[in-house]
Amino acid sequence: MNDPRKKKNPTLGVAVFIVVVVLLVIATILYNAITEKREYDRENAVDSVASAASSAAAAVNAAKGASQ
Repeated sequence: MNDPRKKKNPTLGVAVFIVVVVLLVIATILYNAITEKREYDRENAVDSVASAASSAAAAVNAAKGASQ
């Protein structure tokens, strides 16, 4: 009646659980990294746009001076 071959292997369940936990940890780390990067870019976008605009204006002024 009780067939010992039908006993479930608990190792498979533990292995699946560990893999799921590791994937969740990796997903959480990636999500936090992307969120922090976007926040950092949002805070520092004004500085980079202003420096890019000033360097572009300097290049335009230099080109105008050279053409005269």
